Parts: sequence; structure tokens; C-alpha cells
Amino acid sequence: MTQIIQSIVGARLFDGEHFLDGMAIILEDGVIANVLPANDIDTESTVVNLEGGIIAPGFIDLQVNGGGGSFFTTDTSVEALKTIVNGQRPTGTTAMMPTLISDTREVHQAGVKAVTDAIKQGVAGVLGVHIEGPFFSLAKRGAHNETYIRSMTVEDETWLTSIKGCKVIVTIAPEEVQPGQIKTLTDAGIYVCAGHTNAKYEDVVRGINEGLSGFTHLFNAMSPLAGRAPGTVGAALESESTWCGIIVDGHHVHAASVRLAYQTKPKGKLYLVSDSMSTVGAEKKSFTIYGETITEKDGALVNAQGRLAGSAIGMIDAVRISVMEVGLPLDETLRMASLYPAQYMEIDHELGRIKTGYRADLVYFDDNFKVKHTWVAGAQQSY
Repeated sequence: MTQIIQSIVGARLFDGEHFLDGMAIILEDGVIANVLPANDIDTESTVVNLEGGIIAPGFIDLQVNGGGGSFFTTDTSVEALKTIVNGQRPTGTTAMMPTLISDTREVHQAGVKAVTDAIKQGVAGVLGVHIEGPFFSLAKRGAHNETYIRSMTVEDETWLTSIKGCKVIVTIAPEEVQPGQIKTLTDAGIYVCAGHTNAKYEDVVRGINEGLSGFTHLFNAMSPLAGRAPGTVGAALESESTWCGIIVDGHHVHAASVRLAYQTKPKGKLYLVSDSMSTVGAEKKSFTIYGETITEKDGALVNAQGRLAGSAIGMIDAVRISVMEVGLPLDETLRMASLYPAQYMEIDHELGRIKTGYRADLVYFDDNFKVKHTWVAGAQQSY
């Protein structure tokens, strides 16, 4: 007979769809075994009694560059991934897509191997890999080094479509790839997103017709919406079939623009990302990429030219800012941090909800949006 590991009671429960009071979550062997009234729990089980606050599905971050002092692109090892997972976890992130920024193919291949090895080794917080670049517009490269920005070759297509054993997001500029290349990637099961792009509206529509399904950090590093030139932003907001990741850190996107995206995109198609760097979960608030120092300043990460270079937030910060400063509803914000990215990655049958049979990935935070506990596959950490 399977032993009950934990019964969690005492917090307001958000199950991915609704808020529920007076409920208990029963965890068995890393899985949610039941959700039932707290009065009905087995008194012989180990009871975790939370005092108020909210327990919700663990956050899923589809764009994580680093954490805990490690930066994935410069340390493509399983140990670095473990450090990043542990650095991000106190912010409520229980699953992530570690992200490689523009670099050589060899660096990206090493990063993919580290991700697949981590998954084989059971590093529960790693879902797959997000390859952000180098098939970008130079005009919209942001903090990506121009040395590495280039067009996609047949060799690139071949190795990208050969990746097995993990989920893969590839961010490209639609105008910088050849017709048919997006379809080749999406036919292989890759989630293709537009980002760091100066594309015309028509370029993006062509990409969507080939299977492009998402937009990386909406509004940032992409051609803006104008009356006679809808650009990438216009195509993203108009499209009902595509998902948009958005960085809500108080620096990357104005609150009004966040609200505009929220009001425009169909429900479920806008999700939160951190785009966070190695400073999250680390004491040191600067790091080096491409030989230049990136420094945290007033809550933002900037290079020597003052360009934003990723963010300094974790997912709980994105949730807090979305609710407290942007004015989004808490329930919808929690879905944007968990259920919607799970739906985009087609893993919402096991993550993104607190429901019987789902993996026991949970976050518990207080009324001040301070994370107090997380569970990853049933393993609890407290902060």
C-alpha cells in the first residue's frame, strides 16, 4: 500500500481554475493523490499546516537564462542547470526551459546535451531548452552579441530537428529565415517563436502560416505597432492562435502595454516569463557575458550602453507586479505563471493544475507575495 507522504492544509487553494477554501492536498510519491475537504484527511498522515496565504500550481518559466550565480550559455553543464533550478526555486519556479542566448552552434549543442542529460538524471525542474538566437535581426539584437547573429543554414535545420528527449523552443526573426524553414522546425515538433525581429507584418503572418506559434518577450526587441505598419507587435496581438510571453518587471514593458496585451490576446494566450539572469538567487548582482559586465541597477539589468540585458526578477515578482502594479486579477495572473505556459508546451495534463494525478509541483506564498514553500515532484523546500 502506498504511504501518504503529506496532507497540506490551512492555505487558500488555487487549483489552476478556481480558488477553494477549507481544502487539503494529499501528496503520494511525488503526485497529487487527492484534493478533498480538510476535515476528511487521514489523521495518521503527515500534516503540513499552513497559516493563511495561497497555495497554487508551481510556476513554469519558459525563458530562464540563469540563476544562483550560474549563466547557462557560459556554463553548459548539468551542474550549472542544477544551480539555476535551485536559484530560481525560491521565487516559486518549479519547472523551466533553460535558455541559451546567441552563440556558436557548438555552445548550443553542448547546452542541449546538458539539458537532455539533466532530464535523464531526473532533474525535475528542467522541461527542455529554449534556444534564443542566433537567427536574429541585427537591428533588434538587444544585448545579443552581433558576432554570432547569422542566417539559418541547412546544417542548423538538421541538428535542430534531430534534438530528442526534451521540449525545444527556438526563437527566430521571421524575416531572417528562408521560406519553409519555420515549417521544417515545427514539423519536427519544435515550438518556434518570433523575437529579436524587425519583421514586417507580412513576414510574421507568413511565419504563422508555417507554424510559428509564439512570441518571445512581447514588445521587446521587435518591430512595433504603427498605424500603417502593424509590425511584429501588431501581428502578435491580432493572432488568435499564437502565444505571447511577456516580461512584467516594471522595466521591460509599460503597465499600460501589459494591460493592452492582456485585453487583446484571447484568454490563455499570454503568459509570464522572467527572462532572468544569474543574479536571481545569488548574492552577486553583476555577471559577465560576451566579455562585458552586466550590472543590476534600480531593479534592472543593463550593459555598458544601458541596454536591458535580461531581468533581475523571479516569477513571484512577475506575479506580484502584474497584480499590484498592472492591476491584473490574481487568478488570471497565476494561470499566466503556470497553466498557460503548460498549455503552450502541451504538458497541461501533468503540470499547471492542482488535480489528482498531476505531478506535485506547488508554490505557497503569503499575502505579501513572499514564497514560503515549494514542492517539486513532492519534494518540499522551505524559505
